[in-house]
Amino acid sequence: MNDYIRENLSYFGLYGRMFQVKKCFKPKRVAYGKDKDQYFLFYEPAGIKSDKVIIWVHGGGWNAGTPKFFDFVGQCIAGEGYRMISLGYRLSPKFKYPCQIMDVCNGFNAAIKYLEKRNICTSKIIVAGPSAGAHLTSLMCYSKQIQEKCHVDISGIIGYIGSGGPYSFRNDQSLTLRLLLDQLFKKGYDRRKGEPVALMTGNHIPMLLIQSRHDGLIEYACAEDFARKAEKLGNRCELYSVVDKKNTHSWYTAGMFLESRCENKGLDKFFSWIEEL
Repeated sequence: MNDYIRENLSYFGLYGRMFQVKKCFKPKRVAYGKDKDQYFLFYEPAGIKSDKVIIWVHGGGWNAGTPKFFDFVGQCIAGEGYRMISLGYRLSPKFKYPCQIMDVCNGFNAAIKYLEKRNICTSKIIVAGPSAGAHLTSLMCYSKQIQEKCHVDISGIIGYIGSGGPYSFRNDQSLTLRLLLDQLFKKGYDRRKGEPVALMTGNHIPMLLIQSRHDGLIEYACAEDFARKAEKLGNRCELYSVVDKKNTHSWYTAGMFLESRCENKGLDKFFSWIEEL
């Protein structure tokens, strides 16, 4: 309960920092569908420091958030010298699962085509996402069933980073997560068809799971469940436990991009892991 209260109180500081972010990069908006949320933003740094490209899918409980709202993430990643795509998708409760994963897969395919048209190498892709975005991106990266259904080629993905992801739908999950899942899935839908730990298959993509023991919304055990399944299948996995004082769900999943690498060890881990790939 204490971590849940801390999570709610953290929003004042988060929004305060968001409004202070300087917009150094103007992203290109690209639609991949007819719905207003079926688009992505492409960020091109002034000085490219790496040929790796980060494709990031936002969180927001599956029912909120847009790439535009999370512009501060793009500003941060581009500021580190990486090309970055921030991908949006249709939201619940109006749109039920599997609309979200279909959008993420279709958006990913559209993003790869967009990069290739710009003669940007797509053989060093990092896929990342926080919270609901971690759920969706983990499905795309590790479910062969979804990859085949949506015609997703993962050969160019060299790494996956999930922050605060609900990878397993545990019985001891928070009330907030239960309510969000009730909005996401139709009544009577077999939720194992949308559960990352149930659908994970073995492949070449190493993963970094960033999780806090003081989340308040997502149980730390969700990441442990996913890590154990990865180990069983032979997938390379590192589970990083957040050590920053700002360790509530929203702060360590997205808010860390409002700070510098010197200020935030989780953010430094995010970039250091990518650099070492």
